[in-house]
Amino acid sequence: MIFGPGPEGWWDSERVSCPKVIRDESGRWWMWYYGRDVTFDRMITLPTGRVGLAKSADGLNWERVKGPGVMGSVLDPHPDPERFDSSHVGLGSVTVDNGLFWMWYFGGDQKITNTRGFETKGFPMRSGAAISRDGINWTRIEGPYNGALVSNGAPGEFDAFLAAWPQVIRMSATNWRLYYHTLDPNQGYVMAWAESADGLTWEKRGPLLGPGPKGRFDDYGVATRQVFRADGQWAMVYEGCQDVGTNPEVDRQIGLALSDDGLNWRRIDGPQKNGSILAQSPKGSGRWDFRLGCPWVVPMEDGTYRLYYIGSNEREGANSELGSVHQIGMAVSDGDLTQWRRYEA
Repeated sequence: MIFGPGPEGWWDSERVSCPKVIRDESGRWWMWYYGRDVTFDRMITLPTGRVGLAKSADGLNWERVKGPGVMGSVLDPHPDPERFDSSHVGLGSVTVDNGLFWMWYFGGDQKITNTRGFETKGFPMRSGAAISRDGINWTRIEGPYNGALVSNGAPGEFDAFLAAWPQVIRMSATNWRLYYHTLDPNQGYVMAWAESADGLTWEKRGPLLGPGPKGRFDDYGVATRQVFRADGQWAMVYEGCQDVGTNPEVDRQIGLALSDDGLNWRRIDGPQKNGSILAQSPKGSGRWDFRLGCPWVVPMEDGTYRLYYIGSNEREGANSELGSVHQIGMAVSDGDLTQWRRYEA
């Protein structure tokens, strides 16, 4: 573990989750992430809430940056209750393009729904974007779906529940690609994609990768992920969800897929539990990272890789993420994307 909840009085004093890490031209490290404090609305049962920023000289020791939002955040839920992101926000990815930071994020509105047997708020979830010159002060881009750029699907469609955790890659001047995932009650977590000529108007293209074979670490689907170039091809590290027979609980480990075009993916068996490349800690171990998620890889100049991820502790009797603590850790690879070891300070 390299980064935990903030001090009392900060927006992230209860939990931190889903890091997105970049290194600028000067060598300075930036990490945006989402989380919440203990006063955040408990009807929202995900670890989402607000988004904030930390910086580092080495990518290991981080200092929080006080933003203009609530208790130092940089992006808060929108004050307009009609907006798609009025109850909570979470982070999909951050990129730099033409001197601007682009934040691709998601959120939910104020409606209360019955989700898998219990009442919750903030669903369905949709995806939007914000831009910034300094990575701290953000301006939302207004989209056609109550502010969102990409909406959840219509009732009965595979992504009716959510279209969230967006990652956007600019393939060319006139071709942008957005990856997201959903939870399809008929099969599990499904990765999908959309396409745009300008990054603003998006056309959904459908599912890309769903659950793996029974018994594999991802047999309930593909959730949070990062797509990037490695060794002349597209690589994807992703959070694989495994059915453990206690729905909605699933095991969560990290896996790898490769592709020549970023659309047709082949799963790569890793050396760890059930084909994963980074396995969750054993049940009963008491470790902080019993379950894993939100992988994000940063290539280093010497050919090695760093993988930032979240861990959550084991919990008993809780049917939401609020029953566990999320924290941020790191693993390292000597260059083989199937071989990782947890970083030890």
